Amino acid sequence: MVRLLYTRIPMDRLGVLIGPEGRTKKALEEMTGVHLDVDSKTGEVTIDESRSDDPSLGLRVKDAVTAIARGFSEARALRLLEDETYLRIYSVKDYADMRPRRLQLKGRVIGAKGKTRSLIEELSGAYVSVYGLTISVIGRTFPLDVACRAVEMLLRGSEHAAVYRYLERMRAALREEEKAF
Repeated sequence: MVRLLYTRIPMDRLGVLIGPEGRTKKALEEMTGVHLDVDSKTGEVTIDESRSDDPSLGLRVKDAVTAIARGFSEARALRLLEDETYLRIYSVKDYADMRPRRLQLKGRVIGAKGKTRSLIEELSGAYVSVYGLTISVIGRTFPLDVACRAVEMLLRGSEHAAVYRYLERMRAALREEEKAF
């Protein structure tokens, strides 16, 4: 049975998906048994999961391709192939109507010289990417929830200090979860 999934990737991110001399695409296919057909003119990606025994693998590959499309490096995107690792994407359009406010919200998540984004990643253990009008987060279940809560707080207008306090409070719980895992 042929099982196909489709997604689209921005033209400026195609090189990351394919990789130097096609290595990233080939590695992804070899790791998963899924075949990727990338249309370099339109950015459309077809994922053929018919050779895989695991039907959820195609969805995880689609998430990895989507993560690359949303600005993550291939190394971070490939973490989505691991169990209990997920991708969540926020559209800045959902939080602001006007372009200046959208840019301001993106800036709030990034922070001065990338400080806020770095702190969210460091204190939660999740990865954050700001690309276009989206903010994306990759992480295991609990770290993902912590990072997403921090992102949502910023998007809704919480003070940076309040977000940092939240992340500091959650750090101990995250460490306990790491030990259990």
